[in-house]
Amino acid sequence: MSTVITRKLSGEELFRNIISHCKEYGFIFQSSEIYDGLSAVYDYGQMGAELKKNLRDYWWKAMVQLNENIVGIDAAIFMHPTTWKASGHVDAFNDPLIDNKDSKKRYRADVLIEEHVAKIEAKINKEVEKAAARFENFDEAMFRATNARVLENQKKIDEINIRFKNALEANDLAEVKQIILDLEITCAVSGTRNWTDVRQFNLMFSTQLGSLSEESSTIYLRPETAQGIFVNFLNVQKTGRMKIPFGIAQTGKAFRNEIVARQFIFRMREFEQMEMQFFVKPGTELEWYEKWKTTRIAWHHSLGFPQSKYRFHDHIKLAHYANAACDIEFEFPFGFKELEGIHSRTDFDLRNHEHYSGKKQQYFDPEENANYIPYVVETSIGLDRLFLATLSQAYTEEQLEDGSTRVVLRIPPFLAPYKVAVLPLVKKDGLPEKAREIMDRLKLDHLCLYEEKDSIGKRYRRMDAIGTPICLTIDHQTLEDHMVTLRDRDSMQQERVAIDRLADLVHARVSLQRQLLQLI
Repeated sequence: MSTVITRKLSGEELFRNIISHCKEYGFIFQSSEIYDGLSAVYDYGQMGAELKKNLRDYWWKAMVQLNENIVGIDAAIFMHPTTWKASGHVDAFNDPLIDNKDSKKRYRADVLIEEHVAKIEAKINKEVEKAAARFENFDEAMFRATNARVLENQKKIDEINIRFKNALEANDLAEVKQIILDLEITCAVSGTRNWTDVRQFNLMFSTQLGSLSEESSTIYLRPETAQGIFVNFLNVQKTGRMKIPFGIAQTGKAFRNEIVARQFIFRMREFEQMEMQFFVKPGTELEWYEKWKTTRIAWHHSLGFPQSKYRFHDHIKLAHYANAACDIEFEFPFGFKELEGIHSRTDFDLRNHEHYSGKKQQYFDPEENANYIPYVVETSIGLDRLFLATLSQAYTEEQLEDGSTRVVLRIPPFLAPYKVAVLPLVKKDGLPEKAREIMDRLKLDHLCLYEEKDSIGKRYRRMDAIGTPICLTIDHQTLEDHMVTLRDRDSMQQERVAIDRLADLVHARVSLQRQLLQLI
């Protein structure tokens, strides 16, 4: 086997190559590309649709199939407009935006501050590392003297964070702008600090329901899937005879009129969420909040990516509905960013829906012999972001000992779009017929790809590029000994295996069920 050298890529180069790879191999296309595209809207191609489906299935089975007290629903995108008044989205679902007068570029003010503070913190950490490396005998006194300035800068950052948090909680937009000015944050395009005032912008898309405009009413495309769960809380609880604690899961599209959409599929105007609302007895919500933090990070680790790629980030500003909240962040090529949110939502949603609808949203607890509105712990993950995280970790460029190169997507085998490639060595001598026979044996259980064009080496490279974990090559010897060459994507090792053993071997390497066993 050839020696493999993995090419190290900068975050910017990796991200650029992933975007190009997605287009070239049918993972993601720009929406309406023949009409010059639509900003921040993307279509999933034939490979992307399969990978996205597999990610969704893994989440669904881990949530619903493995938990007897969690069920799933599929609520409509259109909802009664009062839903969004009750949820707070009409009045509070805003982003603080600021424009640079010279470049005309618009930014989210909170993101500007957070990214600037993150750069300062990174600089401080780098200075500490350099200081530590400078001294072989690093005693406490020397450490204090060397890091006096570092500690002072850290104190200033803490003060900024407190000031920033207070400004957001008070909705003091003038103070938010003043923080930007005090930090001397410049526009990335113009390089100037010529900023407008900070303004709030509501992110919901509105449309009209009704055939005639004079008879229609304004409704919204849902900005989150959670409210479809809340308005069906009693429907599910009563028909499913559910007992507290229990959860309701849902996956589906959500829509946000992001003004500052960026970073490929990381932030889009049309995206897919996978959410679970877990209903608990009041007073136990923080205990369940911690349990779901542990459960969800374990699920992410089960994907097999390095644990160093993940971290928890507690919210500086809590949403209007929460008494505790954190993000599971993933290290994307452009840095650590939110992948999943875990929130203790209290009883805000159900209580507000009870108030606005006039219908009780209470649960009768037979153990307490009392009615109460349950508290809720939410887990919410962006499927598109999970897709991007998977590709970011899987994309690898390698140089082999013979001087050749390959691009391989090291997607976890149980998530790969195609599980098996069936490859006749040549298009004659009965090999295609034998290959089709093997394909028919496997395709009932796994998505398989038949490929007979080009040399076997080129076909291997193509399968590597789309992440296919197993290639089966049918050659002339197969007709004699009923064995095929099985090639592993990651190691590129090849072995001869009997056709009768293929079903078991493939199942052992790519089965979703075997993966789920890790979570039990």
